[in-house]
Amino acid sequence: MYPLKLKPAFKDYLWGGTRLKTDYDMQSNLERLAEAWVLSCHKDGASIVENGEYAGQTLEEAINIMGKANCLGRKGSAFEFFPILIKLIDAKGNLSVQVHPSDEYALRVEKEFGKTEMWYVVDCDKDSYLYYGFKSKISKEEFKNRIENNTLLEVLNKVTVQKGDCFFIESGTIHAIGAGLLIAEIQQNSNTTYRVYDYGRVGADGMPRQLHVDKALDVTTLKQPNNSIIHTGSGRKNVRLAECEYFTVDRITLDGETTIHVDDSSFSSILCVDGNATVGNIEIKAGECVFLPAGMGNIKISGIAQLLESRV
Repeated sequence: MYPLKLKPAFKDYLWGGTRLKTDYDMQSNLERLAEAWVLSCHKDGASIVENGEYAGQTLEEAINIMGKANCLGRKGSAFEFFPILIKLIDAKGNLSVQVHPSDEYALRVEKEFGKTEMWYVVDCDKDSYLYYGFKSKISKEEFKNRIENNTLLEVLNKVTVQKGDCFFIESGTIHAIGAGLLIAEIQQNSNTTYRVYDYGRVGADGMPRQLHVDKALDVTTLKQPNNSIIHTGSGRKNVRLAECEYFTVDRITLDGETTIHVDDSSFSSILCVDGNATVGNIEIKAGECVFLPAGMGNIKISGIAQLLESRV
């Protein structure tokens, strides 16, 4: 086993921009790059290994060859499917107001896991904002009525954001990324989203994009979110951004050299969000991701960079 440098899968959703191409030098024939799935074993978009003996294979294929139990570690191999999905999201326009189901609901209705996620604000325009839960508790009837009469935004918790802010978004929390945000998202390995408001936009077929009101009414938590916003600042080297039953995420601010230890409990993922770094013998720049199989031991990391390390 060795560190795997990954090539992302790309998505060209209508709200996407071009920063992943212009600022991060990502190569794609798509006009818009809304999302880069930098670490993914999902059927809707798989990451591809770029280096070594598994080059050209999907991450999932490489894991299966190496052996899931050894490669993912005790915690990772306990999940039925590969546990996490990591994205970079370039929101030139507003994303829809949406919600994700819990494991129980998603497995029963969608045949995949639910979606708890974490957002890290890599960059943002001045006065950029997002929606994060409700301002206060509301009834299911009011929620439904506000969706129908297009007044839902009035009761959502609107948050102005700064670079380095972090949001933990538990399944059931209504949310929306606003225009001008570049987000790193670490989430459960799921692509199930229930839209409830989409600014009256139409898709490529000229028709309004589908809403999922009935399912959203089933799963939405109708109160303020339980989790506070983390303002990371810029002067601390290592910051714990999120810790839950599905993933743990740390920000590493690197200026020189450090060592991480990857034991047999979990794999590790290193996403560079700024600067340049060398992970083991793999050079990465902003926007690039390395997968470290479980049990690799001490891994030296050097450079001047900001990194997000994810484990389960």
